[in-house]
Amino acid sequence: MQHFPDAKAVVRALSPDEPVILNRPHAAARAARFFVEKFPGKSLYAVKANPSPDLIRVLWESGVTHYDVASITEVRLVRGLLPDATLCFMHPIKAPGAIREAYFDHGVRTFSLDSSEELAKIVEATRGDDGVAARDLRLCIRLRVSSEYSELSLASKFGCDLTEAPLLLREARQYADWLGVCFHVGSQAMTPFAFVQALDRTRAAIAEASVVIDMVDVGGGFPSVYPGLEPPPLEDYFALIHQHFYALPIAYNAELWCEPGRALCAEYSSLIVRVEKRRGEELYINDGAYGALFDAAHVAWKFPVRALEDDLINPDMDFAFYGPTCDDADYMQGPFVLPSDIQAGDYIEIGMLGAYGAAMKTDFNGFGATRHVIVEDEPMASLYDGSRARVASDNVVSLR
Repeated sequence: MQHFPDAKAVVRALSPDEPVILNRPHAAARAARFFVEKFPGKSLYAVKANPSPDLIRVLWESGVTHYDVASITEVRLVRGLLPDATLCFMHPIKAPGAIREAYFDHGVRTFSLDSSEELAKIVEATRGDDGVAARDLRLCIRLRVSSEYSELSLASKFGCDLTEAPLLLREARQYADWLGVCFHVGSQAMTPFAFVQALDRTRAAIAEASVVIDMVDVGGGFPSVYPGLEPPPLEDYFALIHQHFYALPIAYNAELWCEPGRALCAEYSSLIVRVEKRRGEELYINDGAYGALFDAAHVAWKFPVRALEDDLINPDMDFAFYGPTCDDADYMQGPFVLPSDIQAGDYIEIGMLGAYGAAMKTDFNGFGATRHVIVEDEPMASLYDGSRARVASDNVVSLR
């Protein structure tokens, strides 16, 4: 893979006709070290956020040893790359064949579930040829918690209700060598209080179940930084999670886990696009809703942008983007703030696309080709480079 100092150097050298993804391994490594060193427990990388083999290797080399895999394809991918990694199958609904392959062929022992039906499926799929149930299962009961403090909700699809959890915990305890509770507060949680509220629900479920709990997994939701979305320092999240974890009725040696996805990889990638046409305040670019900009189109996510031409001198103005496909839905309202004299043929860098963006590209309408290069400059925004002033979090009790 070619190396360049920054996005402008890429444009000068390549004058690319198609989008170019810029990868920053140093940024992903820095994020990984931050979680490994500062989170008061075990950090699992949520592979779905970006399954790039290069990224997964960077995270492993930076100390991330556990991986949240959500499909048998992700299990195979990570096991093929990292023979010694610990894989945790955290999708609450799995095909029996996927469970069987994960357990017997890839050494997976940790499985998430949110129903008695899934528990029965896991128990049956992991039985030995002699019909004896597996004795080394590590089972995690997923609770449904609120996503009210997050930008993208994950509160509807998975998780058992608080009224159902105690019975399921007792049932799972009969088969689990090691029993955990997990939840997900939603993507891009903008306050640490999201985790406090979820841990309070966890406390109620554990207390009523009256079973030994060996692990609490607070899931993902740790934010990155985007225009209009400036989260508190991640240290504040970690401190409150740690404080409330130790107040839970759990085993004295219980483990604390988290599953960052976005927070580990958002800064890893950005994207160079070219303006193919300008129509007033609308720019037609060569990537869009069916490419790396899915979130910009479908959930109105605002990514940082900057023009890469040195001759644009007019004041900034707000633009919307159209992507390259024939679909009217290939539209990104923004606003994206760029110089008002930008025109066809100019290049733009769109930042913070390492999470989900680079992973969700398709070939729809024949517009899927993308080149990857490595750049050495800093991402367009960062939680880890020391540039952000430390500010007090809202909605939380002060720890100072």
